[in-house]
Amino acid sequence: MLTVRKGGPQTTVQDLGRTGYQRYGVIVSGAMDTYALRMANLLVGNNENEGGLEITLGGFSARFGQDGLVAVCGGEMSADLDGRPVKLWRPLFVPAGAVLSFGAPKTGCRAYVAVAGGIDVPLVMDSKSTYLRAEIGGFQGRALKTDDEVPVGSLSGPQRRTVAAMRERGFFQPKWAVPAPPYSDDPIIRVMPGRQFRLFDEESRVRLFSEPFTVSLQSDRMGLRLEGHTLSLEEKQELISEAVAFGSIQVPPDGQPIVLMADRQTAGGYPKIGQIASIDLPLAAQLKPGDRITFEEISVEEGQWLYFHKERLIQELRTAIQWRWREWL
Repeated sequence: MLTVRKGGPQTTVQDLGRTGYQRYGVIVSGAMDTYALRMANLLVGNNENEGGLEITLGGFSARFGQDGLVAVCGGEMSADLDGRPVKLWRPLFVPAGAVLSFGAPKTGCRAYVAVAGGIDVPLVMDSKSTYLRAEIGGFQGRALKTDDEVPVGSLSGPQRRTVAAMRERGFFQPKWAVPAPPYSDDPIIRVMPGRQFRLFDEESRVRLFSEPFTVSLQSDRMGLRLEGHTLSLEEKQELISEAVAFGSIQVPPDGQPIVLMADRQTAGGYPKIGQIASIDLPLAAQLKPGDRITFEEISVEEGQWLYFHKERLIQELRTAIQWRWREWL
């Protein structure tokens, strides 16, 4: 059991999303930074789709009711365990009664905490993800707040043995870690031309890949609203609504692009000028208001190659983590 001492600006339970229901108008939700959540889960011996905590802009703390194993991945938010600094992207032994706390963000804006055994909340349409607008999933369909008691699932045999071994050895954290993405408050994000790219005038097509945008205060889990030069269609068009994806870049009538994120709608009628390559979605997920973003054009073939390369790396990391686990037992 985790007892929340401070909920922070927004801390929710998320997994990799509520897939298979978009045709009914149900959005996917899930973690904004899926790489961070997947790595955190693998580091503690969970299935990579297990529910974890998504902590936005820090300010969260919770007390652990029993010995456990956690991993913190994603943005750097000065995490500490009873005042002792916690290193990211590696497992962490947590004794019963210890308090895990987060400060203000230094790099990125979202941290992910995976707990061995997972967060034990009911599945809603096959997912533990929280969709705040509809108040479904996660912990009672809402963000966590002070005094919430969040249940943790049972440990597997290997997880129990690992926790016991770390307790006996007084082991806090290993020296090794998995690699983190190159988070930045001014990243270069790779983008493939979108379905309606050619409907925009030449100046807009050039500017998309040559001038930076700033993340607006109106950004949230649904989308990153960007401010910068206006993007314009060659001529006014009435488009039929069609499916959108994580990372689709839509341009509404005001000409200021919106990058669709985890809580995106299932379909949209605004023209899509681009699509962020999946490998760079974690970089976009960690942007906060005031950060800058620059787009770099790549082809669909390059995007596919980068996707396969990323998944191969995750497979290699999964195997390496399993070998490291064997060293503790």
